[in-house]
Amino acid sequence: MEMPELTPDMLLRAYAIGVFPMAEDRDDPDLFWVDPRMRGIIPLDGFHVPKRLRRTVRGGRFRVTIDTDFEATIVACAESTEARPRTWINDRIIMLYSSLFHLGYAHSVECWRDGELAGGLYGVSMGGAFFGESMFSRETDASKIALVHLVARLQAGGFTLLDSQFITRHLRRFGATEIPRSEYRQRLAEALKLTADFSRTPAPEEIEAILKAD
Repeated sequence: MEMPELTPDMLLRAYAIGVFPMAEDRDDPDLFWVDPRMRGIIPLDGFHVPKRLRRTVRGGRFRVTIDTDFEATIVACAESTEARPRTWINDRIIMLYSSLFHLGYAHSVECWRDGELAGGLYGVSMGGAFFGESMFSRETDASKIALVHLVARLQAGGFTLLDSQFITRHLRRFGATEIPRSEYRQRLAEALKLTADFSRTPAPEEIEAILKAD
């Protein structure tokens, strides 16, 4: 069933109870609500960085920025690629989350090389919870490095919940796991009571601590 016209406020209220919207396809104008029985999360105190990626992060191949080009990031996440021929991000989602960005709730992490956007991710921040939405890479490891910097920022800012919605083999390598809907809602309720700070930039030693963690 097609949902009524969404507003940013309605979207935030949906996130607060553990529900989020998706489209069937990039060109499908309709949205539907998703409330997974098993919810993917990335434990912030159990984040694991594979050894090869640690070297890449330390090598500084990419320049990492926050909220520099949200629109380009979400549009890139919506693009189909050979590895991902279909995406669930349509024009309504791009418009809604761009509105959340201008209201200060949505954020992007971008990786740049030679002045070009090489990869990144975006999501929604509420209280002590961050809802990861999508990521993309135009160069090897770019989205992974964005994820490392996101986790460092969330740890530095006092967040307690990183929601990945679903689990992929890619995310399992970082320690992602699934929890039942009831447990997720309990963790979400506790996280929303907090006042975390996404603007808190992690110090280099805080990023290094993540790279050394097992």
